[in-house]
Amino acid sequence: MAAIAKPRFGSRRQPEESRAAILTAAMQEFSREGVAGARIDAIARQAGVNKALLYYYFRDKDALYAAVLDEVFGGLSAIVRPVFSLDLQPREKLLTYVQAHFDYVASHPLYPPIVQAEMMNAGRGRATQLPRIVRQYFQPLLGHLTEVLKAGHASGEFRHVEAMQFVPSMIAVIVFYFTNAPVMQILSGKDPLAPALVAARRTAVLDFISAALFQRPSQKIQGVCQ
Repeated sequence: MAAIAKPRFGSRRQPEESRAAILTAAMQEFSREGVAGARIDAIARQAGVNKALLYYYFRDKDALYAAVLDEVFGGLSAIVRPVFSLDLQPREKLLTYVQAHFDYVASHPLYPPIVQAEMMNAGRGRATQLPRIVRQYFQPLLGHLTEVLKAGHASGEFRHVEAMQFVPSMIAVIVFYFTNAPVMQILSGKDPLAPALVAARRTAVLDFISAALFQRPSQKIQGVCQ
């Protein structure tokens, strides 16, 4: 009896594995070179596939970049979205979200430079994916967080803040350390992504956001969360 041929990696016989390898290689290339500098040849070589197979899954570099952004933001959404359905008081729900978001970014070191590059492209008018990313991922997240802020203010747990001001500031506190890891390394002389330093940063982020938002008993509650 003839031996059954095993599917060759990097072929259409293993679509999930091939697509995942291409996305992983693309994340590495985009994080290093940005969209303009990224090369399909380099991505295909790193993924262990030929260019024809890469184009079979992704019609061009823009489509591949869009898939990478969906991997980044879709993964974050999958992690943090369930938090908003938990039966928790606003204070605990907000802190649970912050921890989930922080841990996601900390465990995906290639993601911050990709996101930062997209924001820089937006400033130059070249971020073709940003409007879709905002509608698909940012707006739902803002809506969930706004509801938590409203509930926390109504219960007396949070001081009055405007969601459109507070949420971007909170997310900036979560991700800044990672997007600026090279600067942090120069300033401290240590690897900012070492586990002990990431854990210390996590504690500091939770403390900072708590101090910025949580209501002290002596403070008077005024207004409503926007």
